Parts: sequence; C-alpha cells; structure tokens
Amino acid sequence: MSLLTSHTFEVNGNLSSKKITDEEVNDSPIEEVRLTVPITDDPTIPCLTFRTWVLGLLSCVLLSFVNQFFTYRTNPLSISSVCAQIVTLPLGKLMAATLPSKVFRVPLTNWSFSLNPGPFNLKEHVLITIFANAGAGGPYAVNIITIVKAFYRRGINVFAAMLLAQTTQLLGYGWAGLFRKFLVDSPYMWWPGNLVQVSLFRALHEDEKRPKGGLSRMQFFLMVFISSFAYYIIPNYFFPSISALSFVCWIWKDSVTAQQIGSGLKGLGIGSFGLDWATVASFLGSPLATPAFSIFNTLVGFILTVYVLLPITYWTNAYNAKRFPLISADVFDSEGKRYNITRILDSKTFSIDYGAYNSYSKINLSAFFTYSYGLSFATLMASITHVILFYGKNTWQSWRNVDKSASNKFEDVHTRLMKRNYKAVPQWWFVVLLIIVLGLSIYTCEGFGKQLQLPYWGILLACAMAILFVLPVGVLAATTNQGPGLNVITELVIGYLYPGKPLANVTFKTYGYISMNQALTFLLDFKLGHYMKIPPRSMFLVQLVGTVVASTVYFATAWWLLTSIENICNLDLLPADSPWTCPGDDVFYNASIIWGVGCLV
Repeated sequence: MSLLTSHTFEVNGNLSSKKITDEEVNDSPIEEVRLTVPITDDPTIPCLTFRTWVLGLLSCVLLSFVNQFFTYRTNPLSISSVCAQIVTLPLGKLMAATLPSKVFRVPLTNWSFSLNPGPFNLKEHVLITIFANAGAGGPYAVNIITIVKAFYRRGINVFAAMLLAQTTQLLGYGWAGLFRKFLVDSPYMWWPGNLVQVSLFRALHEDEKRPKGGLSRMQFFLMVFISSFAYYIIPNYFFPSISALSFVCWIWKDSVTAQQIGSGLKGLGIGSFGLDWATVASFLGSPLATPAFSIFNTLVGFILTVYVLLPITYWTNAYNAKRFPLISADVFDSEGKRYNITRILDSKTFSIDYGAYNSYSKINLSAFFTYSYGLSFATLMASITHVILFYGKNTWQSWRNVDKSASNKFEDVHTRLMKRNYKAVPQWWFVVLLIIVLGLSIYTCEGFGKQLQLPYWGILLACAMAILFVLPVGVLAATTNQGPGLNVITELVIGYLYPGKPLANVTFKTYGYISMNQALTFLLDFKLGHYMKIPPRSMFLVQLVGTVVASTVYFATAWWLLTSIENICNLDLLPADSPWTCPGDDVFYNASIIWGVGCLV
C-alpha cells in the first residue's frame, strides 16, 4: 500500500481532495474489515434514483408474496435477498442502457429527477438489496393471524390484524435509534455477516484484472453460483432423500431404537449425513459468515445437549420421557396423544377452563423440546453476563464519548468518512416514529373489542424487555453473527403475569421479541450502508418504506390464503394430497398452548 491514499469528499457542498495517512487507513481494529471493506467514497454518486425505487419496490413486493405464499405449503420455499441482489444487477444495467436521460420536474415543488441519471452504480444496488431484505423477512405477527383463523378457528378484525403486522415490524426502529451509536458507529461492532455482502458487491461492481493462472472475483462467483444452482436441483427435485442419509436406519430398518438413534430427521442423527448444502448449513444459516470460535461453541453445546443430556433423560425414562417422541415440537396429553386444546378452552371468553383442564390432562412436552426451552433461558442470561464481562468497559467508555469530537479512539476511518460526507439521521426521527407506533400498538390491543386480549401495560412491559436486551444481544450479533431471541422469555413472563390467555401471550411475545429483532435487523442493514458509504437518511427512508410495503404484502397474501382455502392448516380435514399443511405455524400454535394456556397449571 502506498504511504498516502487519496480520498475525495464533500465540504459545504464543494468537492475537495484530502490525503488520508496509513495511520488513519489502518486503524480498524478488526482484520476482516481491513481486508474486505473499501476505504474510498465518492459522495457525488446518485443513490435514491428512479431505478432504485422501481427495482427496490419490485423486489420487495415479489419476495414478500412468494415467501408468504409458500410458507403455508408442505415444502416451504424461502427466497433470500441475495437472489434479488443478483437478478437486479443486469436489470439495472439494462435500464441504464435503455431509459431516456430527460429530467422531469415535480409540479409545485423544486424536486426533479431523471429516469436515467447515468450508469447503474454500487450505491443504487445496495439500496435495492435493502429493499429486498425487507421483503425477505416476514412479519412474525402473521403467525398470530394464522393460528387464530386456522388453528383456533376464530375470527379477528381485519384492521386489527393489519395494524398488528405493521406495528410489530416498525416498533423496533425506535430502539435502533437509541443504540446506533454503539452498534453501528463503533468499529468493534463489525457484524460479520455484512462482510459477505460487501465482498459480493465488490465482486459484482469493481473492475478487477484476472491474475495470471487464476480467477477474478467475478469469475469465481459465477463459477460457484452456476455450480451450486445446478447441484441444488439434485437434492430438491431428483433425489430429496440425500438431504438426510442414515446407514443405521438402512441396516436396522425395523428397529424403533435404531430409527431414534440414526434418523437425521426425527432422531439423534448418529451415522447420518446430508449431501444437501441447505441441510448442512441450516443450523447457522451461513457458516462462511460466522467466526470459527462461534461455530465451535455451537458445536460443543449441540454435542452436550443432543448426545449427552437427551439420551440420558430419554432412556432412563425421566418424567415418563419414553411416553412421548424423542424429538418433537408438539404438545401431548398424559397418554402420549396430541393435546386437544378445545377441551380446555371456554369458547366464549377464549380463556382456560381450569375445571376442564384438571379433568383432562396436564400439558406434556418431549425431552428435546423441554431442553430447548430450558437452554433458551440460560442463553439469555449468559448473553448479558458475557457482554458485561467482555464488552462492558468499551460500552461504558463509548457511552461517555458519544458527544465528544470525531477524533476519539472509538471511531475508525469508515465512521469518519460517513460523518464528513453525509448528514446523519436526526434522533427526533426515531423518537417521533417510536411515539406514533407505540400509540398505534396500544390502540391495536385495547381497541377492536380487545380481541388480542393484551392490555396496555403488556405493550409497555414488552417494550421494556426489548430495550433491556437490544444492547447485549446486539453486541453478540455484531461480533459472533449469532444471538438469542426473546421469544421464550417473553412467553414465560406474560404467561405468569396474565395466565390463561393464549392470544395475549403470543401478542406480548411478538411485540417484545420482534421489536428487538427488527432493531437488530435495522442496525445490521445500517452497518452495511456504513461500510458501503450510503447516505444514512437514504438508508432510513428505504428501510422504513420497505418495511411498510413488505408488511402490507405479507399480510394481504396471508389473509387471502386463510380466507380462500378451506381447512387450511388442518391436517385432519385436508385431502391427503393437499400441500396447505402449514408446517411452520404448528410450533407457534403449540407455544401459545404451553405458555398461554398451561403456564401456571
């Protein structure tokens, strides 16, 4: 690297040139960031263009519709934002080559825009991908609507359902505004998953000379992309069985114990392996984006739980564990049959009938499901302890230095570039959004005949829990690419404070868990924009619009299917060959029974 690196930036609207020394360039404390993220920026590149809005909104709508439509099917299909990231590149270049460059003025305003402001650029592509990210992740609240209409067979006001989907997705943006200084601006919060995105963007857009006898980034990407796409057809269409191969099950095919030990789907998976990358990588999402120490920690925990604790519990028949399946997310009665929730719920009040419950059966879980819940509680507490011990000092110092000059040691070259070139998002934007969404959330639960059962204090408590965990969980996600959720602890808390109300339980869980999760998603995308030098205000606008559009499409698609397909999700009434079995919603429904109905009993 040369001693000085030239960088162009904007001061008071004028372009000027500044030399950045090696001391400034190399001050990122994370080696992976130094090797991956570019240290240059051109603030004159247009971002929020006509192409950005068209391709971004189109990606958002299509991904939202497809992902929600296939969620209810036996073989659900999920399309990630990476697909849109790849497809929109040639579309953007096509628009740049064919659209006219004439400037249009908006009547009665000083605004003007061009259909074609120049070559399709990297910053447009990043914002389009942010749009697609909003469409790739569906509103958790749709699960509530699904279990009410499809599992509990009850009605819900369409406007209450729509507001529920919107407010749960938007509430977390307020929390993100409170913690962005620590989880975005800090160079120690590096969000490993974003580096994969940065590498892909650079491969797609940067001109690179192919090394002699080697491959350029683009050539390597295309080779892997085509090969993986071609191979994906084999386990998903021609030979689905290779997703989980088990020699133990083949040898002792009539033995129940052998199936429990060897099955990779319903058992311990000893002697089982998969040739489907989706199966191999499913437990971490993308192991290539997760630090090695995090993978090994996960592996050790998995071995201790699945190969030590679970077999001991099951084969010693502790708490009658053998009466229920070895691995299952269902709930059972005392005889090992699926729990009949209709026998203990009052049809008028939609709350538990304790007399009917006592005369029927307690709620029972499989040994594996019980450990999953117990370890979830331990994970949350361990997360707080870990952050305090390993990151407490830096977090406290960052808090004290928040309002100090840009030269403090908690800023790296990327933060300085962003502050020099672009206006930050005002804090009052987040505050106003938070107040509006919080008010709508309370109205959603208190209005509409209180169909959701959750009183106003439940919303406030859910918000308090989300605020408490955003920072510690955010630190873990920003440094290990892993982080626990609040879905279990929120179920437990409201189950004890407000028992016997299944809808109140899942609504509280959604406001607490998803508002924190959305805050982290917002911060993750904001860090990507930070690395790619996207104007923060453009990022905020794209994320906000993308979330509203995606929530609307997800809700509309779910409502259409739930009201048009007879007996959707009901395995007992559906035809044998029906694909509308809702495999993912069954777990959510069971959780509403465990914590919303039977928590205290």
